Amino acid sequence: MKTAELGGLQRQEKESRTAARRSKIRVKIRQNYELYLFMLPAVIIYLVFKYYPMYGVQIAFKDFRASKGIWGSEWVGFEHFIRFFEAYNFWPIMENTILLSLYSLVFGFPIPIIVALMLNQMLAKRYKKFVQTVIYAPHFISTVVLVGMLGVFLSPNSGIVNHIIAFFGGEPVLFMASEGWFRPLYVLSGIWQETGFATIIYLAALAGVNPELHEAAVMDGASKWKRVKHVDLPSIMPTIIILMVLALGNVMSVGFEKAYLMQSDLNYAASNIIPTYVYELGIQKAQYSFSAAIGLFNAIINVVLLVTVNRAAKRLTETSLW
Repeated sequence: MKTAELGGLQRQEKESRTAARRSKIRVKIRQNYELYLFMLPAVIIYLVFKYYPMYGVQIAFKDFRASKGIWGSEWVGFEHFIRFFEAYNFWPIMENTILLSLYSLVFGFPIPIIVALMLNQMLAKRYKKFVQTVIYAPHFISTVVLVGMLGVFLSPNSGIVNHIIAFFGGEPVLFMASEGWFRPLYVLSGIWQETGFATIIYLAALAGVNPELHEAAVMDGASKWKRVKHVDLPSIMPTIIILMVLALGNVMSVGFEKAYLMQSDLNYAASNIIPTYVYELGIQKAQYSFSAAIGLFNAIINVVLLVTVNRAAKRLTETSLW
C-alpha cells in the first residue's frame, strides 16, 4: 500500500513539474510573441519546402511507378542502394566527389581568412573599401555566366590565356575539355567567386576584437605579425571553427550547377560526381527510385559527417553548432 501511495505521489510530482514547465513556456511565448510571429514565415517555408518533400524519400526503397503512385509502388528495400554500391562506376564517382570537395576545402577555406586578416591591417580606408568591392563583386555573377566566362577566356582559338601561351611559344591547351584541368578550374573559379563573401564574415568577427588587446600588444612591442597571431586569430577562432564544421558537414554536397555546366564528354571521367550522376539518372533516364537512393545515401553521409565533426570540435575546442 505504501509503495502504491509513493508511486502516486511521484506521478503527481512529475505531473506538477510538467505543468509548471508548460506554464513557463506559455508565459515566455506571451511575453515574446512578436519574435515568434517574426519566425513563423521561416518555419512555414522550411516545413513546406524542406520537410514535406521528405515524404517522397520513400521511393528510394520502392520500385517507383508513376502510374501507381508512391504508396502503390512495390517495396524493394535496399535493392537500389546495393545496386549503386555494386555498380562499376561507384568508386570513380565517390573519388571525383570527395576529391573535388576536399580540394575546394583545402585551397578555398584558408584564403578568406588570410584576406580578412590582411584587410584588417590596412590603414588606408579608401583602398581597403576598393579591395573589398573588387573581391566581393564576383559573388554576384551567376554560375552560368561564370562558366561562360571560363569558356571565353580559355578558348583554344580566341581565349586570352591561350594567346598568352602561344605568345611564349607554347601550344594551345583545351582547358575546358581536359580531364586533368577540370578540378583546378572548378576550385580556382570557386575561390575567385566566393572569397569576397566569406571574407565579410571574418571581417565582421575581427571588428568585434577588443581594441585594448591590440593597444596592450603595441605597448609590449609586438609586431603586426605577432598581433595577428596572438590577438586576431584567437579572437576569430570560434567563427573559423563554426564555418569549418559547416564546410566539413557538406563535403559531399558539391555544387551541381557548375560541375554540370563544365561537364563534357572529354572530361566526363573527372566531372562525373554524385549530383550530376543523380541528375543524369533521375531526370534524363527517369530512374527515379535509383537516383533517390543515391541522393539519400549522399545526404546521410553529410549528416554523419556534420554530427561527427561537430562533436569533435566541441570536445577539442568547446566551440560547436550545438
